[in-house]
Amino acid sequence: MKIAPFKVEEWMNAWETGARYNIAETCVDSVSLDELFEITGEDKEAFWNNISKKRLTYGYIVGNPEFKEGICQLYKTMTPGEIIPTHGAAGASHHVFYSLIEPGDRVISIMPTYQQLYSIPESFGADLKLLHLDEKNGYLPDMDELRRLAVPGTKLICINNPNNPTGALMSREMLEEIVEIAKSCGAYILCDEVYRHLTQEEEWSESIVDLYEKGISISSMSKVFSLAGIRLGWIASHDKEFLASVLSHRDYDLISCGLFDEEGASIALKHADKLLARNKAIVRGNLEILDTFIRNEPHLHYVKPKAGTTALVYYDFDIPSYEFCKKMYDTVGTFVTPGACFEEEHSMRIGYASDTEELRQGLAGMKKFMESLSD
Repeated sequence: MKIAPFKVEEWMNAWETGARYNIAETCVDSVSLDELFEITGEDKEAFWNNISKKRLTYGYIVGNPEFKEGICQLYKTMTPGEIIPTHGAAGASHHVFYSLIEPGDRVISIMPTYQQLYSIPESFGADLKLLHLDEKNGYLPDMDELRRLAVPGTKLICINNPNNPTGALMSREMLEEIVEIAKSCGAYILCDEVYRHLTQEEEWSESIVDLYEKGISISSMSKVFSLAGIRLGWIASHDKEFLASVLSHRDYDLISCGLFDEEGASIALKHADKLLARNKAIVRGNLEILDTFIRNEPHLHYVKPKAGTTALVYYDFDIPSYEFCKKMYDTVGTFVTPGACFEEEHSMRIGYASDTEELRQGLAGMKKFMESLSD
């Protein structure tokens, strides 16, 4: 089976570890285990004593009950039996497509978004249709265009909320309109929700699974909870037939997630409110820094994100984005992601949820680099 190169991951793999100022990172400033116990107030010694006594079996095949209970608290209507743990949100996405899509199935995906949402179904032989998001519309999907693409028999509509890379956030009303379109053609809706809850305003982030019986939510511990080293994600849905298909396919290439990972994630989710308070403060404060920077730079413009950890920033230099980002990396050490990784040329994705001082220094390096281009 052939599949398109995963542009953003290949870029990150090649350059991330050597970056001086990494403002391409999309996770909120990652925490150590020591910091996790400090934030949550849990007894670290008791945790280690307990887990050190456990035999290293496969653990809970369908997921640690405490972990799944914690996930349910992030939704309004989910029960533990409707949650399937995976190896990260990347594993969740792959399992959805692997379990649902057959050659010839109509799949609609937005663009720009995380490449999994269109390249994987395309590789499975789906009848892929792209719904391009427009900067002039705040990177929100055009409902008339979606209706045109959602022909009878459409199998799956793929959306991303909040959006990566733009930070656009769909309202409950827009999600309900998408649900009505999906109902009209019998489609499932897959919503990549890995940045959900990281809003700039204090508001509840709606999930597709709380609005639609055939909604599928995927998420993980990586972005919102700063625990990418715990390789855990999940699939959530009310649709029993779909969940049964996922579990059947999961037996072939996953079996279970890590026993240790699920124990650590259970502690984090038990205190989700504390981690979310920390991380919302980071993304809100850091976005103000980025916004001030962009408003004072005549060569840059963007649509200010409403949620998430990333912004798609356009520049007016006549340089392709791969070249722009590589030259900046080499000359000043600022590391961002080329917009071409998202099919958006003359732009870059900036991750603004890193350590605040690293963000400041990375932006200072960017300013210095752009000044050299203007000389």
